[in-house]
Amino acid sequence: MSLLQVEGLGKYYNQQTKVLKDINFEVESGEFISIIGPSGAGKSSLLRCINRMVDISEGHVVFDGEDVGSMKKSELRRLRTNIGMIFQHYNLVPRLTVIENVLHGRFGYKSTLQGVLGRFTEDEKEKAFELLGKLGIADHAYKRCDQLSGGQQQRVGICRALIQEPKLILCDEPIASLDPNSSKIIMDYLRKITNEMGITCLVNLHQVDVAKEYADRIIGLNKGEIVFDGPSNMLYEDRIESIYGIQKRELITV
Repeated sequence: MSLLQVEGLGKYYNQQTKVLKDINFEVESGEFISIIGPSGAGKSSLLRCINRMVDISEGHVVFDGEDVGSMKKSELRRLRTNIGMIFQHYNLVPRLTVIENVLHGRFGYKSTLQGVLGRFTEDEKEKAFELLGKLGIADHAYKRCDQLSGGQQQRVGICRALIQEPKLILCDEPIASLDPNSSKIIMDYLRKITNEMGITCLVNLHQVDVAKEYADRIIGLNKGEIVFDGPSNMLYEDRIESIYGIQKRELITV
C-alpha cells in the first residue's frame, strides 16, 4: 500500500469558493515530490488537508493505511507525530533558544503536563543536538531563535520536524522568504533527508527551476485542480503553460 493516498479530495471554505476540486494522487515511501502552481492554486490548503490542519470537505486522505478525515482529536495527535511540517515563516518561538524550539517537536509524544514543564529525556536532548550538528547549526543551540538569520531559522524548523521521527514531511514554501544561497542550502538538506533517511517529502514551491532540479516528481495545480502529475524531466514548457498560463515565463526563470 502507498504511504499516502488522496482520493477525490475537495476543500471549500464557503459554497462559492472551492479551493480544491477532485484531487487524486498517491505517494510512495521515499519519494521527493514538489507541488507547484500560481498563488491561490490551493497548494497550502492541500498540505493542510493531508495533516488535517484544516478539515476535509470531500473525499478521502489515507495516510499509512488510516483515513485522516475520520480521525478524532486524540488520533490526530498521534497522526501528526508521523507527519512533520515545515513552514514558510518558520513558525518558531522567537524568544526561546534553538534547542528548546527543536525539542518542541517531541510534544506529540508527551502528556500535557510533561509538555508544559518541558520534561525531555536525555536521549531526546542528544538527538536534538545530533540533528543540529547534521544541519550545521549546533554552535547556535543556546541562542534565541530571533538572533538567527532566516536560513538558520529554517534549519531549526527542519530539525524540529525531524526529531518527531516522521514518515512524511510537508514543506509549505520553505524557501519563499530566503535569498538564493540560503534557498540552495535548505533544498540540499531536504533532498538529503529523503536520500539518506528515507523520509518522504512533499514540498510546495513557486520556483519551477528549483522543483525540476530537486524533485523526482512534480504535481502542478491550477485553480484547485491537478493539471500535471509526472516525472520532473517531463515538465516541458507547454505543460508549464497549462499550470501557470501567462505567468510561465516569469516563473521558470526565478
